[in-house]
Amino acid sequence: MANPVRKLLDNSKRQLKKIDKIADQVESYADTMSVMSDEALQAKTAEFKQRIKEATANSKDKEAELKDLNKILSDILPEAFAVSREAAKRVLGLYPFHVQIMGAIVLNEGNLAEMKTGEGKTLTATMAVYLNALAGRGVHVVTVNDYLSKRDAEQMGQLYNWLGLTVGVNVGDDSPEDKRAAYDADITYSTNFNIGFDYLRDNMVTRAEDRVMQRGLNFALIDEADSILIDTARTPLIISGPGSGISPLYEQADRFVKTLTRDDDYKVDEEAKNTTLTSEGIKNAEVFFNLDNLYDAENTALTHHIDQALRANFNYLRDKDYVVQDGEIKLIDQSTGRISDGTRLSDGLHQAIEAKEGVEIREENKSMAQITYQNLFRMYKKLSGMTGTAKTEEEELREIYNMDVVQIPTNKPVLRVDEADVLYPSLESKYNAVIKEVTELHAKGQPVLLGTGSVESSELVSKLLTAHHIPHNVLNAKNNEKEAEIIANAGQRGAVTVATNMAGRGTDIKLGPGVNELGGLAVIATERHESRRIDNQLRGRAGRQGDNGFSKFFLSLQDDLMIRFGAERVRMLLQRMNMDEEDTVITSRWITRSVESAQKRVEGNNYDTRKNVLQYDDVVREQRELIYRERDEVLDEKKSLDEVLMPMVKRTIDRVVDAQTEETDPAKWHLDEITNFVDNALSVGSNGMVRLQNMSRQEMKDKLFSVAQQSFNEKKKVLNEDDQMLAFERIVILRAVDQHWTDHIDSLDRLRQGVGLRGYGQLNPLIEYQNEAFANFNKMIEDIEYDATRTFMKSEIRQRIA
Repeated sequence: MANPVRKLLDNSKRQLKKIDKIADQVESYADTMSVMSDEALQAKTAEFKQRIKEATANSKDKEAELKDLNKILSDILPEAFAVSREAAKRVLGLYPFHVQIMGAIVLNEGNLAEMKTGEGKTLTATMAVYLNALAGRGVHVVTVNDYLSKRDAEQMGQLYNWLGLTVGVNVGDDSPEDKRAAYDADITYSTNFNIGFDYLRDNMVTRAEDRVMQRGLNFALIDEADSILIDTARTPLIISGPGSGISPLYEQADRFVKTLTRDDDYKVDEEAKNTTLTSEGIKNAEVFFNLDNLYDAENTALTHHIDQALRANFNYLRDKDYVVQDGEIKLIDQSTGRISDGTRLSDGLHQAIEAKEGVEIREENKSMAQITYQNLFRMYKKLSGMTGTAKTEEEELREIYNMDVVQIPTNKPVLRVDEADVLYPSLESKYNAVIKEVTELHAKGQPVLLGTGSVESSELVSKLLTAHHIPHNVLNAKNNEKEAEIIANAGQRGAVTVATNMAGRGTDIKLGPGVNELGGLAVIATERHESRRIDNQLRGRAGRQGDNGFSKFFLSLQDDLMIRFGAERVRMLLQRMNMDEEDTVITSRWITRSVESAQKRVEGNNYDTRKNVLQYDDVVREQRELIYRERDEVLDEKKSLDEVLMPMVKRTIDRVVDAQTEETDPAKWHLDEITNFVDNALSVGSNGMVRLQNMSRQEMKDKLFSVAQQSFNEKKKVLNEDDQMLAFERIVILRAVDQHWTDHIDSLDRLRQGVGLRGYGQLNPLIEYQNEAFANFNKMIEDIEYDATRTFMKSEIRQRIA
């Protein structure tokens, strides 16, 4: 039987060999391009555009057109890459290496290029971006924050503009006009967050011209792709509206849980990030709230608030999971260490944290539109990405996004030395060792990047350094506006920089004069992150482009990760070896392997969480795409919506008649209900004049539809201009759709939060959710059509007289 690992390695080698061959073709144009004048080189853009136009002009349908487009892009790739490469040399003073060409080929193929820190990913992207922008359908370059979007657009925009392409930047606080201009450009720089919310908002507008993304989703190239496609994918994007007020139960539940004692009244599950009451805690709750039984059906809301108050107080930690700034609770992105502006925890958990911290409790909002990043990015016709670390998540990227991870060789050998982890018995002994190590490195002038896992630990390390008179800078979620300045100086002689995970994304620490001879940048980490990728990113700050450097992780048995997964095994090992735990320091590759095993378990849990979020959103996806597609047709219609509205009216009449004439005996039919329907929803001023006695079911339907058609024709006479009638029909339909769709989204949100309890009844929560979501959707469609019928038919229209 073939070894699957060897087979995988062989496939990877074959893939790299093929890419290497195409890169050689690109380089074969180098001499030709170098002798061209600026004008001749710039003229190649118009030539390529014409070739693309001709190749796709006779495509039979959209699918064939996309196939023809991909073929012509592959055909012109070597020459187009060579043009971009030569232009970069003339405009930016940068000339892409062979390995960067290889990375760009991977990007054009819709895969993920894994390139180490310092290998020039931003320049690599320019070749793939230029090629795909030639089609004139829009290229979105996606970054993790607005700062990087602006920086990269400004730097690389010089190249694209020189080559005759337009560049736009879409940042969060832009006006709709500015956003529209940015999306209309050949190349648009934006964050995943902004693109997601722009997409949702575009599907809430009531005029076609108010949409900002007029061309749809064509090609996305994602920088730091693992962060965007994996780390942020656990949380769906949600647009919310005003809810139903603030419940007093938030503060009452918070006061109660603050009276409890750990282990006696509640148990904390560190791994699942959950806290539950013990039997003693339940008794205390019944006394505190004066209840006979906490879990009676009428106490459901209270038990929910208690559960969230427990999580807020004992699972969500200040300066680790969130910070308090300007009287607000702001979440910290655990993968980047940055504040996630505009993001709030759902299901009342954010309000529970606000109650815990004594800040103003803001109203729990109602979900109006939502989408996961997985389903957002899977809508692009082509998706690619680049990052320094993704191989550990290759399976997920292939399964969810159909992207292969291709590891691109480094331009120069990596000289960084990654030392084995060292393990200490306590936090105190670990931090003492860290300070001792930093002191020695600082004394000889070697710059140090000190990585910490939270704002709290970064501030603790800063205090220890200050006590030892070691000058340093601190980079965390509380001062992220100084990030560029701090990182720019982090590689200088004698620099000591304390940073959370922020230092591992989108930054390149360059060494100052003489630093390489001292050993390069030293990366000292005070704990392991729950994801191996985050650790690898931190390591990757050192040893860029053949520089010297080294990394070392200092761990303790009291670290979060060790408490959750590994500490007990280590303690048992120490006991078997008859070692005094308090005086023991272990330096062993076994520790590294043990910790990585724990990390794999956490990664597996996180993958399950993301997959679970996606499975639930997949249920909504088909419904969302149907509603949005129908909505677009209503918005884009230029002549008449008669063929949309009147079938709605017909189906509504049929449903009402069928519902009131279910009995086989006509004497038992509810004709008065049908008459009420006519008066309330179908005609102005009928006052029961429609006679239904002695009619068959079909005759009634035909009669009522003729009443509706008469009312419709009268309105059309009053609105004698086609555009007036069209505008009226559009408003009626969109109002009905938007009201019921947002109600439906909110009800599904609440259903998803509560359906998990059905697992205790031996039911599959996902199947239950699918069934109810399907039934609710069909009911929503009926409600939309009923409301559209009633609003249109009962509206009294008067022509304005000037």
